[in-house]
Amino acid sequence: MTVKDIAEILGAEVVCREDLLDTTVELAFGSDMMSDVLAFVKEQAVLLTGLVNPQVIRTAEMIDMPCIIFVRGKRPDEKMIEMAQERDMVILCSQLSMFTACGKLYEKGLKGGLAR
Repeated sequence: MTVKDIAEILGAEVVCREDLLDTTVELAFGSDMMSDVLAFVKEQAVLLTGLVNPQVIRTAEMIDMPCIIFVRGKRPDEKMIEMAQERDMVILCSQLSMFTACGKLYEKGLKGGLAR
């Protein structure tokens, strides 16, 4: 699945790095706790979160996440957008709840990014 497919499935707005929408992803992980992201995500995945602070970008960078999806209508500030652009990360914003967004992606074949 591509990041563009994800944006379409979620009806999400592309906030930055529209040039990277053809990036292929196979896994997703949803969490508002960045400690869980660091502890449980062992493979490259997209991150769904409602947490909006620079630590989200830094955490995603540590795991080489190509895309961050902000749910519940949350929007990053300009500093976060700039950080994501510099790190070649696509940012999407969706009005959907995290539960609904994750469910829609799972239904379309995206697998969970939880390391076992």
